[in-house]
Amino acid sequence: MPTNILRNRTVEGRAYVPGANAAGSTGATAERRAVMRAGRVSLTLSLHPTQTADLIWRALPLHGIAETWGASLHFDTPLRSGRDRTARLNARPGDVCFWSEDERIIVVWGPTPISRPNEIRLMRPCNVWANVIEDAACLAVVTPGEKIVLQRLERQAGSTP
Repeated sequence: MPTNILRNRTVEGRAYVPGANAAGSTGATAERRAVMRAGRVSLTLSLHPTQTADLIWRALPLHGIAETWGASLHFDTPLRSGRDRTARLNARPGDVCFWSEDERIIVVWGPTPISRPNEIRLMRPCNVWANVIEDAACLAVVTPGEKIVLQRLERQAGSTP
């Protein structure tokens, strides 16, 4: 599948420019953060400046039911997107990915059942759109069936990034 499938699409009515923020301007942008709550675990995510991150940011809040696969947690979303230039088959601990073929968000912290030694292998290439700021391994206590909420983390007045 081509990696540039979303290249000519628009973001909020404007042409998408890689490296631009959701408002369409390039250059320094305010960092976007989200919070994921899964069962009793809460993690902060730092979003990348990608089209997939823009799509998910606009769709927040998202709700789902936790499923596990090795040392990863995933859940269904109502979002549709193709692969972008960040799509990778191997992930790093704390990567937050979007599996476009199955419309799922996946958070990884360790090997999956198909991983080889010293790697985290995903089922198919997935768009990497964010990273967990804390240690994602705390998601190991989340059991299948627990509720997941992914929402924007709004900055409080006077706070610094």
